[in-house]
Amino acid sequence: MIKAIFFDLDDTLYDQLEPFELAFRQTFENINVPISEIYTLSRQYSDRVFEKSESGEMTIQDMHMYRIKAALEDFSIIITDEAAILFQKKYALNQGNIELDSRLAMLFEFLKKNRTKIGIITNGPKEHQYHKIKQLGLYQWFDRENILISSEIGIAKPNKKIFDLAKDENDSETYLYVGDSFENDVVGAKSAGWQTVWFNRRGNIKSNIEYQADYQVNDLDDLYSLITAIIR
Repeated sequence: MIKAIFFDLDDTLYDQLEPFELAFRQTFENINVPISEIYTLSRQYSDRVFEKSESGEMTIQDMHMYRIKAALEDFSIIITDEAAILFQKKYALNQGNIELDSRLAMLFEFLKKNRTKIGIITNGPKEHQYHKIKQLGLYQWFDRENILISSEIGIAKPNKKIFDLAKDENDSETYLYVGDSFENDVVGAKSAGWQTVWFNRRGNIKSNIEYQADYQVNDLDDLYSLITAIIR
């Protein structure tokens, strides 16, 4: 029996490509590249240096510049630091306008009615993550004590310790984690003994052959159907 379900935030509780694509078109009007591929590459480059940005070895701004510049360099496109900073500002601004999909609202209402504990485990700067959580209206379902943000607690996914912190002390019941990143979400949660749902909305290939997700879904309809079936 599942006691609790925790969710990733970025690209799980909202589609991160939408504000990225809008910011790209606003900033780079004359660059003709497949934006979805640039998005995927930028996330990969971001993951490579995330620990450095968390530890302070690299500033957040440098990380933001690096990931978009490196992604575009893969297409032989060079942009200035100023252009990278402008893109990030527009990206962050657009993330301030994100909206929660009605299917997720229905899912959270279902879980609330069934008294299933729910929470969020997310990597990123705490102010930025809290702003997105507020913008999505998630506080009506998620208690503050069940929201874990890497920069606030000093531990980031895929480190199993952040998942351990989410569980009640000496709790041996089953916890389920839903996330889009195979390495950060599936591997991290599985290493902590959780069950996992890989929300693979981009059709990515898994990055680690040692671990298997318990479930895989590709869209919100399937996610809703899966979780309501598990909890009933």
